[in-house]
Amino acid sequence: MVRSYENCIEACQACLIECQKCLSEMMGKASDNDCPTCCMLCIEACMVCIKFMISDSVFVKKYSRLCAEVCEWCAEQCAQHEHEHCQKCAEACVKCAQECRVHMV
Repeated sequence: MVRSYENCIEACQACLIECQKCLSEMMGKASDNDCPTCCMLCIEACMVCIKFMISDSVFVKKYSRLCAEVCEWCAEQCAQHEHEHCQKCAEACVKCAQECRVHMV
């Protein structure tokens, strides 16, 4: 693993864990926005971003930007719900987006 990506990988891992928890809690519940759909997409985005960072791909900058956008969208959606799991998910998504943006430069 490339050391410069360590914080971002950890943030992506935490984000996908919280998104998985949120997705599990929201399954079968009515939602007036894109939660839990955003969680499904955020999980995938974080998993791929981790893979790109581990392999030190030439596409890390581009994919980090996309992952940050997906995480920010998911944070917006989940933050609209008062459920504790949605709030934790939104918080993890914001942190992940912040770390991903570090690698866009």
